[in-house]
Amino acid sequence: MFEIINNAMIWWYWIIIGIILITAEIFIPIFVVIWFGVSAVIIGLIDYFVPISFQVELTLWIVLSITFTVLWFKLFKEKTLTHSGQSDNNYDVQGVVTQDIDTGIRGEVKFDSPILGDSKWVAISDEKLLLGARVEIVDIKGQLIKVKGI
Repeated sequence: MFEIINNAMIWWYWIIIGIILITAEIFIPIFVVIWFGVSAVIIGLIDYFVPISFQVELTLWIVLSITFTVLWFKLFKEKTLTHSGQSDNNYDVQGVVTQDIDTGIRGEVKFDSPILGDSKWVAISDEKLLLGARVEIVDIKGQLIKVKGI
């Protein structure tokens, strides 16, 4: 069977297969199929300059596809950072207490810029904070923001 494929497989078949796979990435945007397509185009170019058997072409295609995919996920793909469901928000935003906060009792703070999409938040503190006190964020715990006085 490999004899038939070896005689029938022409270098530009690899390039056409590669272009089809690269184009398929538009419809399947997982950024994996593109590496199979790039590998097929490379095999087509190698076969154009150095005629090799189909078994070698297939082996090289598999090795290149796996290598490109692994390199993409290990080296180039941006790693997303999360903290258990919370966004990577900047904690250096300050605010003003709009409802007194006592130790163990929730209050309310209005921040100078929105935190996780809202500027008014229910807040807790380890210290007593009175209306109008300036505060900064210590931690975000689910729907509560822990603050401390400045």
